[in-house]
Amino acid sequence: MALTETLVVVFVVSLVAAFAVVAKNRLFPVKEDEEPREDVAEYIAMMVSVLYALVLGLCLVSVWDTRSAAQDTVQAEASALHQTYLLADAFPAAQKQAMRNAATAYAAHVVHVEWPLMVDREPLGSSGWNLLAQLRDTSTIRGSTSTTGQQITSQEVTAQLSNVDDARRSRESASQDSLSPVLWTGLIIGGVLTLAFMFLFGIERTTTHVVMVMGLSGFIAFTVLLIHQLDAPFGDLFGASPTPFTRYFPV
Repeated sequence: MALTETLVVVFVVSLVAAFAVVAKNRLFPVKEDEEPREDVAEYIAMMVSVLYALVLGLCLVSVWDTRSAAQDTVQAEASALHQTYLLADAFPAAQKQAMRNAATAYAAHVVHVEWPLMVDREPLGSSGWNLLAQLRDTSTIRGSTSTTGQQITSQEVTAQLSNVDDARRSRESASQDSLSPVLWTGLIIGGVLTLAFMFLFGIERTTTHVVMVMGLSGFIAFTVLLIHQLDAPFGDLFGASPTPFTRYFPV
């Protein structure tokens, strides 16, 4: 969902809440002899608001940590792949070129094939793993003519490819992560209850009541939509980007 669409949804929710307040005050005005319930309503509304604030905070922290971890994982994977690309200098010319071609092909696959799949939360398949296996195969030293320096570099390449492997697994897992349905249920129910209690107060000035409900409902809608956007670790608006790969590789 784009930023413009998000703002439209917030505005629409605020207008619906405002019309609801006007309709309530027109159809069910507060009677003079009605028993006051302000103290009870204020206490319950306060408790609901506090609990809802805790749920909002928990959801925000959860989705933000997931998004940050996803970006760190992408950076670690791209960095390890780039180190492998640089370490290819120590190998013979033919093997060096094969390693660099394999590393570039893997980066291009991640950016152009896997990234759209991660945005849509679809499985990545085995193609990426096959390309990583090819890179590992091209970095293997064969024969007994290798120098000591090449053998040491081969061990370092193996370590970097292990880092790529681990980061890739974490990236695949993060692309499928989402906020718990229980928390989403709490967000929706809590928001409805918080707004519903705004109707228990007999505020005589309709304009004041409308402004209060519009402000609260709009802010709740904005926060929930923000959580929805951050809940997509590789989404278009706030998700992690493939910039670390495109920075290191011309793909």
